[in-house]
Amino acid sequence: MVHFASLDQFQDWYQGLVNASAEGAFVNVPLSDLDGEFLVVRPDAVIGMRVEPQYALIDDA
Repeated sequence: MVHFASLDQFQDWYQGLVNASAEGAFVNVPLSDLDGEFLVVRPDAVIGMRVEPQYALIDDA
């Protein structure tokens, strides 16, 4: 599972995925467990993607 800190960060990453023009090009997928580390995939090898919003609780304590 990959987590993005903001919707803008996800949209920027997704545009890179959609706009990967060269066949066989690679796209970096950030790993949420390791800061600064990426999984490298070929967009044409990705069959599906599931996107879920992640809601955080507001702690007023």
